[in-house]
Amino acid sequence: MRHNNGIRRAALATTAVTAVAAAVTGILPGTAMAASTTTSTPPPACPASALQVSARQAAHPPVGTGTGAAVVQFTNVSRKTCVLKGHPTVAGAGNGSPAHNTPLKVTPTGRAATVTVRPHGKAWVKLTFVQVQGEGDGYCVSGKTPAVYPTMVIGLPHSGKHQVALNDGWWAECDNKVTVTPVSAVKPS
Repeated sequence: MRHNNGIRRAALATTAVTAVAAAVTGILPGTAMAASTTTSTPPPACPASALQVSARQAAHPPVGTGTGAAVVQFTNVSRKTCVLKGHPTVAGAGNGSPAHNTPLKVTPTGRAATVTVRPHGKAWVKLTFVQVQGEGDGYCVSGKTPAVYPTMVIGLPHSGKHQVALNDGWWAECDNKVTVTPVSAVKPS
């Protein structure tokens, strides 16, 4: 009989522990515990209105006298976190208007990843152009005439097109070609 009392006490103790655990977790005895199905909704893509865009010449451009390379910065000026992803489109703004632009042939480099941009946060892309050579008016190695634009139109997937000037001059490039990095949370040089 002593052996049966020990089993009963162990069974009662197990039942008591299960009841306490169920009360703490909110699960009723006799019901199965379901796996957690809560998932957080990712932030939406940054709308064009949420982004302030600026550009500067890159610290490490290719050799030449044109723009060479530029770093474009996207600052989230909204009060909500949003995301950017992908490679930009690039066009020279003819007559200073996005509606009259000259699309450049874009060569993407690197793998695109989603970049979360909190309010006042920043993300970047780097643009590398076929460099203008020489002094004065310059020339293109290809023999084509260099192009100079006061502004460029930079487009981001799901985040609109943005007209931006360089902080220190005009955009000068050859052959209407540009190599672009994907949006990054790391500021390029």
